[in-house]
Amino acid sequence: MFSTLESKARFRFRWRVLRESLFLVAAALLVWATLAYLALPAVWKRSQRQTLLSDQSMITRTSEGFAGDPINFGLVGDKPEMLCAFRSAGWTLADSVTLRTSLAIAGSVAFGKPDPTAPVSPLYYNGRVEDFAFQSPDGLSAKRRHHIRLWQVGSSVFDDRPLWLAAASFDRGIGANRYTLQLTHRIDGDLDAEREFVGEALARIGAIRSFFQVQGVGPTLDSRNGGGDRYFTDGEILVGVLAPGCDLRPGEAVSRENPPHVDLRSSIIHALAPSRNAAFRLNP
Repeated sequence: MFSTLESKARFRFRWRVLRESLFLVAAALLVWATLAYLALPAVWKRSQRQTLLSDQSMITRTSEGFAGDPINFGLVGDKPEMLCAFRSAGWTLADSVTLRTSLAIAGSVAFGKPDPTAPVSPLYYNGRVEDFAFQSPDGLSAKRRHHIRLWQVGSSVFDDRPLWLAAASFDRGIGANRYTLQLTHRIDGDLDAEREFVGEALARIGAIRSFFQVQGVGPTLDSRNGGGDRYFTDGEILVGVLAPGCDLRPGEAVSRENPPHVDLRSSIIHALAPSRNAAFRLNP
């Protein structure tokens, strides 16, 4: 009887050891597979892309030399593909700032009338004013609008295609520039939300084949742009790879390749977004 009990005890012990060993082996294989096929390839791919932008500044400047909006968006593709993408998404080119266009946007704001080509104030990136600026109104007038400024920074940066770096932000109203007291648009503080809005607008019509991210200004919880408006960001640049030849394919899935630590950091900052934006509006 005791022999039988001892045999059963030994069997149970060996079976428990075997199960624990199998669990540890399975866990080790899962960790290895995650690192080898997901995390490390994403890290190295991001590192290689970041190297191509290592000599680029990630902040714009105003005409007075103040730090402007940070670079938070990008596109890979040639000029016709970029223009086609925004126009197909319903965005319009902004006019240059002249006396006529300034009076037109003033009338749009004052009387609530449309001005789809209203000008945006110029910003400079690496000493150059933006190549293009697009906008999409949020309401009837030009008081509230999504807008983006783009600069071409190379003719064959990614996969022998041009790269456009951009600063996207949302104009939430009119106010005085903190530094010059000139009347200007005031931007919403959540720059990441606007970055995602632009990406989703272009992806929705099938103009984007895939997305990837590179680091921009880095995590920033409280900074000011050239008009004195406060903003926060996870510091990432969302880059969309445009459909070759503007071959739009609505509904086609797009991928995003990010190392896990990047997604974790971004999710933490995005979790703070609602309270952060509310605090900025209470204490501009």
